[in-house]
Amino acid sequence: MTPTIHPKKLNASTFQFLTIIAIILSLNACGNLNNEVENKLNELKNKSESLDSLVNKKIDGVSKLDSLVDKESDKITKLDTLLKKSSSQLDSISKKGGRYLENMTH
Repeated sequence: MTPTIHPKKLNASTFQFLTIIAIILSLNACGNLNNEVENKLNELKNKSESLDSLVNKKIDGVSKLDSLVDKESDKITKLDTLLKKSSSQLDSISKKGGRYLENMTH
């Protein structure tokens, strides 16, 4: 059985000394815990900043791709307009040629 120390059996200076030692040990333990929590918070902050940077890069990539798609869509629209115009001109030439042949055969 371990002997226990009772404050009544200790003289005042010994009790004060042990109390101060206990307080110092408690504060030291709290300080270490505080440092550990601060380190973990810094790690989380760094990871969140890294993730934020990665997300921003991906968003920039998507924006560039979206811009490229818009440009290509504009080109397709212009080509479609040009094809319709050319097709209309070919139809007109074809009709004129048909009429010309019709007039020649009659």
